[in-house]
Amino acid sequence: MEKDKLVKLIEEIKKKKNAVILAHYYQVAEIQDIADFVGDSLQLSQRAAETDADIIVFAGVHFMAETAKILSPSKVVLLPDLEAGCSLASSAPEKEFSDFVKQHPDHKVVTYINCSAAVKTWSDVIVTSSNAVKIVESFPKYQKLIFAPDKNLGAYINGLTGRNMLLWDGACEVHETIRTESILQLKLQNPDAKLIAHPECKQPVLILADFIGSTAAMLDFTAKDSSQKFIVATETGIIHQMQKLSPEKEFIVVPSDETCSCNDCPYMKLNTLEKLYLCLLNQTPEITLSDEIIEKARKPILRMLELSVR
Repeated sequence: MEKDKLVKLIEEIKKKKNAVILAHYYQVAEIQDIADFVGDSLQLSQRAAETDADIIVFAGVHFMAETAKILSPSKVVLLPDLEAGCSLASSAPEKEFSDFVKQHPDHKVVTYINCSAAVKTWSDVIVTSSNAVKIVESFPKYQKLIFAPDKNLGAYINGLTGRNMLLWDGACEVHETIRTESILQLKLQNPDAKLIAHPECKQPVLILADFIGSTAAMLDFTAKDSSQKFIVATETGIIHQMQKLSPEKEFIVVPSDETCSCNDCPYMKLNTLEKLYLCLLNQTPEITLSDEIIEKARKPILRMLELSVR
């Protein structure tokens, strides 16, 4: 089906069913353009909690749609492709993680939102890359902390806060594959460019960065900074919004390998405009969670939202 026709049908069905489309910055451009709201994990969580729509179509990955269901249990939450998972979330299976938590009963558990609903139930508070430092610093210095599942983000926060959080050994495959060699080559070729990086990147990449921040923070930085050229060390989807906000500026994505492949998240890119249309039309695939998981996982997420507005 032609793109224009799909867009028109989606708009019609969305209005008829009182649905809202939430999309992450890493989605393909046409999905970002049709979404009612585009944002990072924190912004999308806040919107999911606030919406008065009957149906939430979450154009993102599985853990994001789960979070929306936890925050809005009475609403229908749809995900265009159920196979849209997350390598970082998969790095922390619930059984192994719960055993790890039980082995450290004197630790509070700070869990990155990129994890399953089941893992969230073992957490004291959830964080995103936007608010992680603030929330970690809300704990007394003497409090022992577990940080999971992203070891790179955890190490970055340890460095900023002077903490010694116990880190779960997980990582995002997109950010883990960003190579310092590629960055150094790009910096040599573009000496006038600033390097911006997501804190899920490895430490050597972060050391080279001129700015480190969440997807939303990077977007804001490129819009406000005087530089006209940026080397971007994160998933390619964010470039669409950067170009919309700053069409006169140049954005260079760090390639994922020596073949100069785009640094795409294969799971984010599973969602397509056609799948979005079909899931809205048929109201499937739907995200379902048990009442017990919703109740337990909701507490640390609400704690995050509460701390985020202070």
